[in-house]
Amino acid sequence: MLDIKLFREDAERVRAGMRKRDMDPAPVDEVIALDVKRRELLQEVEELKAERNTVSKEIGKMKDQAKRQAKIDAMGTVNAKIGKLDDELKEVDEKLRSILAVIPNIPDENVPKGFKEEDNVVTKQVGEIPEFDFEPKPHWELGPALGVIDFEQGVKVTGSRFYVLSGPAARLQRALIAFMLDLHIGQGYLEKYTPFMVKEDTVFAAGQLPKFADNLYKDHEEDLYMIPTAEVPLTGIHMDEILDEESLPRQYTAYSPCFRREKMSAGRDVRGIKRGHQFDKVEMYMYTKPDDSDAAFEKMVADAEATCIELGIPYRLILKCAGDTSEAARISYDIEVWAAGCQEWLEASSISNVGDYQSRRANIRYRGQGEKKTKFLHTLNGSGLGLPRTMIAVMENNQQADGSILIPEVLRPWMGGIEVIVPS
Repeated sequence: MLDIKLFREDAERVRAGMRKRDMDPAPVDEVIALDVKRRELLQEVEELKAERNTVSKEIGKMKDQAKRQAKIDAMGTVNAKIGKLDDELKEVDEKLRSILAVIPNIPDENVPKGFKEEDNVVTKQVGEIPEFDFEPKPHWELGPALGVIDFEQGVKVTGSRFYVLSGPAARLQRALIAFMLDLHIGQGYLEKYTPFMVKEDTVFAAGQLPKFADNLYKDHEEDLYMIPTAEVPLTGIHMDEILDEESLPRQYTAYSPCFRREKMSAGRDVRGIKRGHQFDKVEMYMYTKPDDSDAAFEKMVADAEATCIELGIPYRLILKCAGDTSEAARISYDIEVWAAGCQEWLEASSISNVGDYQSRRANIRYRGQGEKKTKFLHTLNGSGLGLPRTMIAVMENNQQADGSILIPEVLRPWMGGIEVIVPS
């Protein structure tokens, strides 16, 4: 959520940000009008309440019963007007908040113009694309042939876009999670294990509501949401808190399953296990002072890249254009990993500097040493990395001519002695 002062002092900057995202800036004018109305109502209410307080003191000192009663009757009219204005103020506040909730963050000046995926910019590519002396297979052929991915069982127990991993593939998934968590802990992140269901306030604070309401799974009886990413509870753990400046930056990493009601159509993008309604992910999250967030962003990008480098996966770094950048983010990079069987780049991570957009929604502030005034801090988030696409890259890039899959050495400590996945 943007600072209301921006609309009062530099509304054109907000409009320009929305236009850069190919969005209609008309809501900016609505915010300005509601803010003016709100301040007028607030001033009127405060003046009436001040008058009421003054008259109440006078009434307490009056001895003439008739005059006293006349004052009391007059105050009844004032009280009624205050009540009406309070209701009107509440309505204006709710309207203002609802519009502010859907106005996106202002893109960083380094974010390229553009409105679709094709306008994103490849900033670098790292690692050699593997070459084979045979035709590499996609994972939807490799997995079933090895007996480690079963699509029919997934459909049987749940439905389309679900699957079951068996034996070494299930262990490979677990090995990747453990490897990534340990890697990020070594990079300075504190591991958190968070709830996988959260309150509506928490989802709103992270910027998932109201925009993504249709993509979230909800327990309507308990009024709880299944998390779409660990970013959500990692935002929520410090809601309504004031952190000490000395405790910043705070760097967290967390594993979680993620649940998203994806709107998917038939096509190559949904073959195999590339996209589903449930998947696993290791998340990185930072709380920083505003002056430190640019450097923190560079670190988080490098930390996510290190995951690919350690796994030996070719990847490319994509600077997202304004129209393809998350509405909560100022700037975002995607990391795409190469999958030799699919013969395509798969997005495995998105890293974003959100500025104070989430901290304002979540009311998370910090206070400097010896200072009374608090400030909103900056938050950053990134996948480090997401599954199953990282596992797809590992499987497809390390397949052998006989259909087996060689386990990267960095993952073997978690594989219980398994170095090669062979038919079960």
